Amino acid sequence: MAFSWVIVAVVSLVLATIGYILVRPPSLPSVLGGVVGACSLAAMALTWRDVSSRMKSESRTWSGVLSQYVAGKRVGWLGGRQRKKLEADTLDVKRVQEQTLLMRLRKHANTCYGKQYDFNSIKDSVGFRARHPITTYEHYRELIGRIAAGEEKVIIAEKPLILAMTSGTSGASAMLLGTKDTNAEFFLQGVTVALDAMRRAFPATDSLQRTTKFFYSPTFRQSEAGIPIGPNSSTPASSRHTLNLYTTPAAAFEVPSEHDTLYLHLLFALKDPSVGTLESNFASTVFYALSTLQDRWQELVDDIDLGKVSSSLALESKVRSRLEALMKPDPERAAQLRAHFQDGFRGIAKRLWPHLHLVLAVDSGSNQIYGEMLRENYCRGVSFYSPFYAATEGLIGVNLWPREPTRRYVLCPRSMFCEFLPENSLEEETPHTLLMEEVKEGENYELVITNASGLFRYRIGDIVKVVGFHNQCPIVEFQYRRGQMLSVRGEKVSEALFLNALKKAVAQWPGARLIDYCCAESGIMGDSIGGSDPHYQVFIELKGVRNLTEEQRYKLDNCLQRDSAVYKSFRAKGSIGPMRVQLVAEGAFRELRQRMMAISNTSSNTFKMHRVLRRKEYGDFLLGKTVS
Repeated sequence: MAFSWVIVAVVSLVLATIGYILVRPPSLPSVLGGVVGACSLAAMALTWRDVSSRMKSESRTWSGVLSQYVAGKRVGWLGGRQRKKLEADTLDVKRVQEQTLLMRLRKHANTCYGKQYDFNSIKDSVGFRARHPITTYEHYRELIGRIAAGEEKVIIAEKPLILAMTSGTSGASAMLLGTKDTNAEFFLQGVTVALDAMRRAFPATDSLQRTTKFFYSPTFRQSEAGIPIGPNSSTPASSRHTLNLYTTPAAAFEVPSEHDTLYLHLLFALKDPSVGTLESNFASTVFYALSTLQDRWQELVDDIDLGKVSSSLALESKVRSRLEALMKPDPERAAQLRAHFQDGFRGIAKRLWPHLHLVLAVDSGSNQIYGEMLRENYCRGVSFYSPFYAATEGLIGVNLWPREPTRRYVLCPRSMFCEFLPENSLEEETPHTLLMEEVKEGENYELVITNASGLFRYRIGDIVKVVGFHNQCPIVEFQYRRGQMLSVRGEKVSEALFLNALKKAVAQWPGARLIDYCCAESGIMGDSIGGSDPHYQVFIELKGVRNLTEEQRYKLDNCLQRDSAVYKSFRAKGSIGPMRVQLVAEGAFRELRQRMMAISNTSSNTFKMHRVLRRKEYGDFLLGKTVS
């Protein structure tokens, strides 16, 4: 056995040295630096007995484990370095923000857009804000269309990697530019820093356990110029080294059906009792995955017992062959799983995977209720980490406090140049913006960003609250999307305000547990609901109750009146009628989700449930699912 540790040490030395040379310029100092770093890894590999003791799965290959070990150490080193850079930047935010802005302007100065606004003559943020207007998507629509058709140097200096479609949560999907710089910033300033924070907060995650990542390979189409159009996300199967981190094999990512891919995610996760992390972009994806597990566990366990892949999956023969080659009959594991499932689903994740340390997914904003449901039910006893505040536009902030229940994000001053519109000035024609060093704790602002992919002074529609400062850098909590505001008389009830009232009402309905919800303004619904004063149409999916009394329905209206003085005033005057609360059938929101994704051409990786419906057809669909 001693010979094995020597082999591991040598291979680790070679791999680390090669990796260092590939990443850094191949000068003599960099090669020597790579050797020093590799020697460090080799020394660590000589303690392989300690490392292998943390490797709880017996189905791993040595090469896969070694690859994961080396990759983990390298990303860990990179994360530590990037964290130090972030900490230094937060000590001098004004200077860093000015540098970030000027770098953007200089890079794109010779584009049509850069010449139009004379980027070369802009010397600082004061000149930039004086010369360039605050913008929305309509400002860029025609310009991005020209890029899609093949015109070069319109807004950005390089050809975009992708025409990235937004999720369309607060309106129609928008087509934005995805660039190499945006991706690099997200990885270096976001992913590595978040992993560093995660490992500090949850040391057990720094192990050789694999992760189950609920990811679905998106469908792309091509623009006239051959640029891919679709969600801005890359599949884990794009890298062999990345795949070693996950329980799902490469062949599963070739399956076009999200329904079938989810089954495969669950199947290979159940095979491995040592899973350490459940991961997805959003908590909603994890919730729907575990809901599917509850529905299909018997079929999945049968596959593990017999060593096959269910015939109900529509798989190409080559893909099926590759997947079934990885399946071997495992009646012992199947028996364990059956026993766990028969004991119920409360806390099921920790029983299926006793070494599960973490659910890694965003559970703030519209995903808050899914995170709460997971913690109360399927993932009871498991820690959660919501790592990023990000959008199709790029990385905005990182959560440096993984163990805190409130999701707070420090803004990344080198990712975007940020401006802030005070909440009370959002409707002004020419509002004045504040900079990072000018915002005040406790105040709400709409973010205005200048990013690496051709958006300048762009209103992204997110309202955030400044809840503190990390050195000089603002720490924010997401509040709501402007497009997800309820307003039938100008009262402006935000998503956060409505959800808080809804949770208070549900707490007063004996036995009820909130599964999902959305609202529509009565004007959107039209003749579907008949004539009455303007009001909110509320659709709720619950567990534990089959009917709501009129008194219970009124509880929701009453709770919102207590939380919103403006709404209460309009209700008292009779200018807003009582809200209509509809209880919909189990699974209605899962079906609605599929319809929304099909229309918006988004995928489960980027989809966020619309809390305020803007399309009548969605409201009509839920009306058809009403049971009470």
